[in-house]
Amino acid sequence: MTRLHLVRHGPTHAKGMVGWSDLPADLSDMRAVARLTAFLPEDAVIVSSDLKRCVATAQAIADDRPMLPPQDALREIHFGEWELRRHSEITETHPETSRAFWSTPGDVRPPGGETWNEMRARVDPAIDALIAAHEGRDIIVVGHFGMILGQVQRARGVTPREALGQKIDNLSVTEITWSPDGWTVGRVSHLP
Repeated sequence: MTRLHLVRHGPTHAKGMVGWSDLPADLSDMRAVARLTAFLPEDAVIVSSDLKRCVATAQAIADDRPMLPPQDALREIHFGEWELRRHSEITETHPETSRAFWSTPGDVRPPGGETWNEMRARVDPAIDALIAAHEGRDIIVVGHFGMILGQVQRARGVTPREALGQKIDNLSVTEITWSPDGWTVGRVSHLP
């Protein structure tokens, strides 16, 4: 049994869509960071997306836990031309695509970006490799909203739309366990 503790990075305070844009995390809420650090298993390994908001969050909560190198495969979905643009701008310039992206996600691509399913095809093998390399351990993965929800979708066997209906707060923990019998989902978006 391998337990994944999927942590969403600290807030960026951006007002638009943030996928591959490399914005810093605001980790000034030291109490929240300390609660998160104390909540996570002490003997876990920790890994993050290679974007600086995740790397900084991982470093802030690492304590004495061994850190693995950051992985670009764990990045957020790439929003292409929608990066850093507000929802109102996106719906004005791409009304049909933006509506479809949220109402029937999966194979809908933002211009110049990637689909939900492409994000999953990139993240799932990276998670599988982490599980294979650290089988039977606790693994803390510091990542992104979409990356975390993609793993919730996978574990629950639901549609992308059903997964996107779940909220994932910054500095929250989502717990997913893998065993030879399959996946189980524990707490989702838990704020310690």
